[in-house]
Amino acid sequence: MDLNLRNAVITNVQGNSQQELQATIVDAIQSGEEKMLPGLGVLFEVIWQHSNDSDKQEMLTTLENALKM
Repeated sequence: MDLNLRNAVITNVQGNSQQELQATIVDAIQSGEEKMLPGLGVLFEVIWQHSNDSDKQEMLTTLENALKM
């Protein structure tokens, strides 16, 4: 069986409200389970692909600042 993770994740959340999407993200983060990371990666990929350059720069700045030690 050929499993396409991207399609599975997108199909699973397609049509969800903002509240449902937030609950999915928060649950994935709070669970701390490694198996949730690919799904979060797919969601980030969707965000990235649908963001303009300004939004991408803001995300990069936030990420850079969050990773400073």
